[in-house]
Amino acid sequence: MKKILVIQNKRIGDVLLSSVIANNIKKVFPDSEITFFAYNYTTGVLENNPNIEHIIAINEKKLKQLPYFFTTILKLRAENFDIIFDPYAKFQSRMICLGSGAKYRIGFKREHKKLKLPFYTHPVNFKKKATLPCGRGIEDRINLIQSVFPLEQVDYEPKIFLTENEQNFNGLEKIPHPVIMLGVLGSTPKKSMPYEYIAGIIDYITEKYQVTILFNYAPHQKSEALKIYEKCSFKTQINLDIYASSIRGFAVLMNQCNLLVSNEGGSVHITKALEKPTFTIYSPYIDKDAWNSFEDGKLHQSIHLLEEKPDLFSSFSPEERKKIEANPESLYLKLTPAMILSKLKPFLEHHLGSFAKTSS
Repeated sequence: MKKILVIQNKRIGDVLLSSVIANNIKKVFPDSEITFFAYNYTTGVLENNPNIEHIIAINEKKLKQLPYFFTTILKLRAENFDIIFDPYAKFQSRMICLGSGAKYRIGFKREHKKLKLPFYTHPVNFKKKATLPCGRGIEDRINLIQSVFPLEQVDYEPKIFLTENEQNFNGLEKIPHPVIMLGVLGSTPKKSMPYEYIAGIIDYITEKYQVTILFNYAPHQKSEALKIYEKCSFKTQINLDIYASSIRGFAVLMNQCNLLVSNEGGSVHITKALEKPTFTIYSPYIDKDAWNSFEDGKLHQSIHLLEEKPDLFSSFSPEERKKIEANPESLYLKLTPAMILSKLKPFLEHHLGSFAKTSS
């Protein structure tokens, strides 16, 4: 038996995308025992995955405390893992790899950089560009496997494995359908659209279509979500009572909705894994090439300012993206509702055309 560890200390979307490592390495080693190491607020996307035997749900703040961190390294070393995959590839995960004693330690490095210590037995360069519909983020993770182990019949699609009870849940039976989930706020303020803009988009949807709108946001963002609600014109079509306060709860609820319109983030990747339509609004600093998995213009559509106004970007190098991330507000204002609606309108018409309101 091979004991395999996957380390992904980051946000929800990163964890879900990294689950493809477990799904595929299980084909190489069917009798392996796979452990997934991730922050505790992300593990809802891993639950019930038949390819993952154990989940180590770690507290992000505690892991940053050196005594706790070194104790964690020692505990993981005692597990005697044979193989470690490190798609996170930062100081924490690299130190875990270095101290693990694992025969195979496979992780990312930048092509132009040399690692200062032998963190990995098999360092793998990030891809420069996506070459497949799954996007570069998933391609990179599959490449971690293929660089070391032969892999046939690759499964590029992350999946949410709902239980039978979760699949049968119907908390929307008493509200008018179709139901549209609106990701009104990004996972961070820098991933969030201006409130007036998102309210304008909601107004277009509710004025044009006979639908019910649900809001998705993190529990600590409720007061900000209410500010957006107050700016909306057709409040009777917005239901604030139905809300999922957990990642797993959102997946169960989203499975009952018709489609998602959202700022880029974990909710988009969850919805794609549930095979529901998505319209994604990217923050100006996000590298769309890494995260635009399976966007075909029909089931999954998106918009990025870089594509609409390429003259606004002198370059889109990692260094330039960091500068934009430090102050994205001015560029976000240039991604106007009119610009977004130019792509959103045909997407909505394709999925909701039969629910358009009749003109008086």
